[in-house]
Amino acid sequence: MQDILTVTLNPTVDLSTGVAHVVPNEKLRCDAPVTDPGGGGINVSRAIRLLGGESRALVALGGHNGDKLRALLEGEGIRLIPLMAPGETRLSLAVTDGVSGQQYRFVLPGPEWNAAGLRAILAAITTAVPHTGYVVISGSVPRGLPDDFTERACAKLGARGARVVVDTSGPALARVARGSDCPPFALRMDQREAEVMAGRPLADRADSAAYAGELVAAGVADVVIVARGADGSVLAAEGVRLHAAAAQVSVRSKVGAGDSFVGAFTLALARGADLARALQWGVAAASSAVMTDATALCTLSQTEALFDRCPVTELN
Repeated sequence: MQDILTVTLNPTVDLSTGVAHVVPNEKLRCDAPVTDPGGGGINVSRAIRLLGGESRALVALGGHNGDKLRALLEGEGIRLIPLMAPGETRLSLAVTDGVSGQQYRFVLPGPEWNAAGLRAILAAITTAVPHTGYVVISGSVPRGLPDDFTERACAKLGARGARVVVDTSGPALARVARGSDCPPFALRMDQREAEVMAGRPLADRADSAAYAGELVAAGVADVVIVARGADGSVLAAEGVRLHAAAAQVSVRSKVGAGDSFVGAFTLALARGADLARALQWGVAAASSAVMTDATALCTLSQTEALFDRCPVTELN
């Protein structure tokens, strides 16, 4: 198995709970809280470990929340590479309404980085990068870092022979989607993000695959994945258009489904799987994740059980 490194620059301590009913202007009595480590790359590393694999997690940590997050990660057996953050690590609160089943998520701001911090991040990534392995850059880009941070990281990582998998959002995603001289190996986005960047509706899986193919043809990434929620995910690469169906399961929480996908997809590739099989593992893990409560991720037993219920087909 090839080495996997995940990068999380804007992590959180995830606190989840529930109340009988969310109403304004009243003191709401909550259920016993559950505390989990959170953040895109962190959850990818957690998913990889839950699926029987190993990775290293480079995580920016700061303040009391950073100490709490470090303890949580070490308690789960994550191989941590700590990076000092310039302020307090974020706190996220998820509250589930017992009547509607809807989940309300509140995320506090994290620390703001500067030019010196950017240099420290790039140096840490370059030092930790696995040769010929995979690096997953997942989650939001912190305040203070430039929108082209991912491009700069890809330049450093590509020079070391690593394959970079990117799952980000907002201006950072838009910047990656415009293309660069140092594109990532794989880029993942959800349906809403794809439609915003495409500037048109992507009504069916063929539409999403066509847009993903346009990005591949433009050199944005070797592989582009668009997650279509309950319709599964599509993947485009040179000469390849694939769709993997999501398993039809009861949805308890969608939190962590995307990170579970990225973890399973990257782990499968690191173990030597081709793109079709890696896509199938990713969608099976995402299907497993939505069956779990709150911030919980996929499980190995569910992912294996759902694998055959997530068939892959070729798209024209």
